[in-house]
Amino acid sequence: MTDYLPREITVRLERALRQLPVVVLSGLRQTGKSTLLQKEAGLARGHAYRTLDDFATLAAAQANPESLLEGPAILDEVQRCPELLVALKRNVDEQRRPGRFILSGSANLALLGHVTETLAGRAGYFTLHPMTRREQRGTTAHEPFLVKFLRNPLLPSGKTDPVSENEVLRGGLPPACLDPAEGVAEWFRGYVQTYVERDVRQLSQITDLVAFRTLAQLASLRTGQVLVISTLARDAKLNAVTAGRYLDLLEASFLIRRLPPFLKNRSSRLVKSPKLYFTDSGLAAHMAGIDTLEPGRDDLLRGSLFETYVAQNVAALLEAHVPEAQMGYWHEQGRHEVDFVIEAGRKVIAIEVKSATRWNDNDWSGLRAFLERTPDCVAAVLAYNGKDAIKLDERLFAIPLGQLLA
Repeated sequence: MTDYLPREITVRLERALRQLPVVVLSGLRQTGKSTLLQKEAGLARGHAYRTLDDFATLAAAQANPESLLEGPAILDEVQRCPELLVALKRNVDEQRRPGRFILSGSANLALLGHVTETLAGRAGYFTLHPMTRREQRGTTAHEPFLVKFLRNPLLPSGKTDPVSENEVLRGGLPPACLDPAEGVAEWFRGYVQTYVERDVRQLSQITDLVAFRTLAQLASLRTGQVLVISTLARDAKLNAVTAGRYLDLLEASFLIRRLPPFLKNRSSRLVKSPKLYFTDSGLAAHMAGIDTLEPGRDDLLRGSLFETYVAQNVAALLEAHVPEAQMGYWHEQGRHEVDFVIEAGRKVIAIEVKSATRWNDNDWSGLRAFLERTPDCVAAVLAYNGKDAIKLDERLFAIPLGQLLA
């Protein structure tokens, strides 16, 4: 395994520690939360590390939660002990100094109502996404191209490598994407089993684990598609209420994200359902049973997995560098669509992802339609997997995926 590599979110976390008494870092299991908190000097300095994955520590937290709050501390997997959060609230209210506690967990604490209420006004919430392409390559020292492009839409200079099929299949979970050895499929298999048997049972009582795994697998086959719960429920042989609850659990444990529609333009035929994305392209590929992305073999899912890979990278970059930005998608019923719409202040950028190395005129139809209907759109980008960046019009760009994610 490669030595620790700096993460995009570190600067924001360190800034929050200087301002707030509690910082909450959540994310999909195995994204590297514990490694980041223990090895990043600006976070770990002066904080004792305690994980509730340790049975003795969990027992202590349940019996006497105050015993874990005697000094500045990193408290990992805190969703396993709600009692600890109640005690932490009392402790923070008595000594409201910045940087006292860092909480971490593989459940989205912001989606768990009791946690949000307990820590209201006391905590800042952050998500550690799967590793970006920049993080994997150790190139986080320079400002991301996407951030510069949001500020001033100009063509990139220089060249970069295309995104490989192997990068998409491995995704961004460190044990899968950083280890050059074989056996990634076996690692993913164990990961899914651990997730179902452990994490989900901690969040909710699920009586039929087989049905839950079936729904998760069907969701992986729909990554990058508009979510229609009734259809997903029918295919999983579940009622819509149960399917909706299972999707909520998948989202609360960071396995999926629901991307909202962008509705701020003049079209009257907009699709208003969210789009479903797996949080990690490698995990999605494994659960969908995909081990190759050769062109011509299931091109629809190939494109969706490349799109998922771009989604996880862009989400991580925005979280770390442009936290006020919002990401959505645009779909005009029966006509046009755009994969990603990024809104930052009054600026809007549209991005259409294409896994191929070339494009044709049809690939631009959605972007052109979006530009016509959205006066605030400063740039529309066809992100393709080639090597040359080209400006086709005043607001229309073709940019290689490798440069978009650099």
